[in-house]
Amino acid sequence: MLIGEMLTKIMKEEMTIKELAKMYSVTTQTIQRKFKKLGYEWDNKKSIYKYTGKSPQPLDVDFSTLFRKTPTISKDLSHLKGKNKKKGIGRSSTSDVVDVLLAGTKPPSKRVYQGFYFDKDVLSIINSVPKNYKSELINEALRKVFKEKGLLK
Repeated sequence: MLIGEMLTKIMKEEMTIKELAKMYSVTTQTIQRKFKKLGYEWDNKKSIYKYTGKSPQPLDVDFSTLFRKTPTISKDLSHLKGKNKKKGIGRSSTSDVVDVLLAGTKPPSKRVYQGFYFDKDVLSIINSVPKNYKSELINEALRKVFKEKGLLK
């Protein structure tokens, strides 16, 4: 559903934030945060969302695109065995560790903090995974490249 359609339905009281939250399987706070990130603020007096962001308004944005989609590899975990199954990590011919981490299926482990600058395109991929999986994704992606270059075994 497009943002413009949602806002109209909310304004006409044909739809509530609670109904949207149910529709997208998230909390009402998540829905409210998504609207706020798009540049909308709730006006309690008028019971409508007012646009306070930069032009143009994102009325033609599909609301479902604002939610992280789970890659299909997370659906088939039948190839996992033993300890790896508990951690949700496994390797098969169709996916590698980076794919699994992008799917958000491995718990974070303790790391040593080190800050780096990233290019915007790379950072957008890193930011697409849950916060507690970012370091794991970066470590596995670098480990994969370093192994290919013969720097790690």
